[in-house]
Amino acid sequence: MSAADVRVRRSLTELQARYEAGDRKPLEDLMRAWKGIKDRTATEHSSFFWLGGLHGEPFRGAGWGTNTYWGGYCNHGNVLFPVWHRAYLVALEKALQSVPGCEQVMLPYWDETSDETIANGIPWALTQKDIELDGKQIANPLRSFVFNQNITDFINGDNPNYSKPTGYETVRYPLSGLVGSAEEREATKIHNAMYPDYDQNVKLLNANIIAWLTSSIVVDGNTIPTDVKAKFIACLDAPNYTLFSNTTSAAQWNSDHSGKPPVVPLESPHNDIHLAVGGFDIPGADFSPIAGANGDMGENDTAGLDPIFFFHHCFIDRMFWLWQRKHGATDQLEIMEEYPGTNSVDSQGPTPGIAPNSWLNLDTPLNPFKEEGGRALTARDCINIERQLGYAYGPGSLEEQVAASVAAPAPGRSTKTLRVSGLNRAAIRGSFLIAAFAVIDGKRQLVGTESVLSRWSVQGCANCQTHLEAKAFIGLHTLDEATVDAATFDVEVHTRDGLMRQIHNPGQTGTERPAFSFEAR
Repeated sequence: MSAADVRVRRSLTELQARYEAGDRKPLEDLMRAWKGIKDRTATEHSSFFWLGGLHGEPFRGAGWGTNTYWGGYCNHGNVLFPVWHRAYLVALEKALQSVPGCEQVMLPYWDETSDETIANGIPWALTQKDIELDGKQIANPLRSFVFNQNITDFINGDNPNYSKPTGYETVRYPLSGLVGSAEEREATKIHNAMYPDYDQNVKLLNANIIAWLTSSIVVDGNTIPTDVKAKFIACLDAPNYTLFSNTTSAAQWNSDHSGKPPVVPLESPHNDIHLAVGGFDIPGADFSPIAGANGDMGENDTAGLDPIFFFHHCFIDRMFWLWQRKHGATDQLEIMEEYPGTNSVDSQGPTPGIAPNSWLNLDTPLNPFKEEGGRALTARDCINIERQLGYAYGPGSLEEQVAASVAAPAPGRSTKTLRVSGLNRAAIRGSFLIAAFAVIDGKRQLVGTESVLSRWSVQGCANCQTHLEAKAFIGLHTLDEATVDAATFDVEVHTRDGLMRQIHNPGQTGTERPAFSFEAR
């Protein structure tokens, strides 16, 4: 593919700036394209309902008919995570371009580590309630999606708690979208009635995003970042594709390499943003936490049905490309054979069309995506975005990290990592957040978080049952050794149903078996 054929995905903030300066066409065409695919019938394969639903619900094929499979087509917790979502974006982009008059539309990315996002939160094009298009005020097609077909939770039998009806509109923090049972509909009605002001809700959402991206602690007068932006930067230092690509592989590596800074996989900050938009606070943030927020972005089952999902994943794909450029991997990816995270049953279980307990590699089909000739698309087809897929990324944040040397631990810093293990996902409904705190000089401070993006019912997947343990590795390498040695730590698990467990003073004994364990080593 020649350079002339390569089209550019730009920052959504750039399109907004052009719109505000009078060049309204690029953003209006984007809105027009999104409105077009959302207006299509649910059964059309180029409709937003169909494409958004490929990620999780509504489960198709073997996805709900047998519990051998995870359900949705998305890959999480394995080495196909970056490449499957890359193919997903291309499919969505082609649908946008199929809307008459929108043939040149490219999917922009939400630049999540830009100064603009750090200062103001989510770009207004994704949150503004209404927008003028073709001389008419219409509901902004990027802020939500109203289901034009119901989704039914087949996983939970007589308790279909994650069903959503035709006419349901996706929600984000601070609202709740649980409407599957009469009990949950009533709880959601009561919760959402406390937040009737849309504009005020956007302010709360943006404040939450900013808190996730800017959290820090102060030790001996020094500000030490504990934020998601720092995670995005750190993931670019992952030494190989297998560890960079997913949480399962990185967890195994971190478990085997004590005394070294933990590798941060791309999937980790990706999960954080999902939970920040979907309904989790940063524990200990300066604003009041909102219990009961259950937005669609916070669960794998429905995340793909909120338009913001694709702008988030466009940024994740750009981060993938930045890592490839930094590590000379724009034309070849290497997968560590038979390593954790390279099997179809790792973490979430196999997706429809992939046999359970099979090894994943560059030639594994990225179902359900196919080339124009009908051949299944594979990771090998999605390595070089410019030469193979015909797109590139416009200017944005973190470009300087491509040329930066891999960060080395500062002299005198701790070599320890807080390692959380033994946490059973089967006991938790949906996604959850692991938060670690240290008491330093008498002050309790958040030292790190790990978001676990999960399905609403892990029990519905037989293969998931063999991979139930959730782990977290939170580096303490920004603190000096003496501070870590003198600190005491505690860990909280924040779930949709509240605070699951909190353990103080690791190593203490008692008659009750703890819900999980942790140690700093």
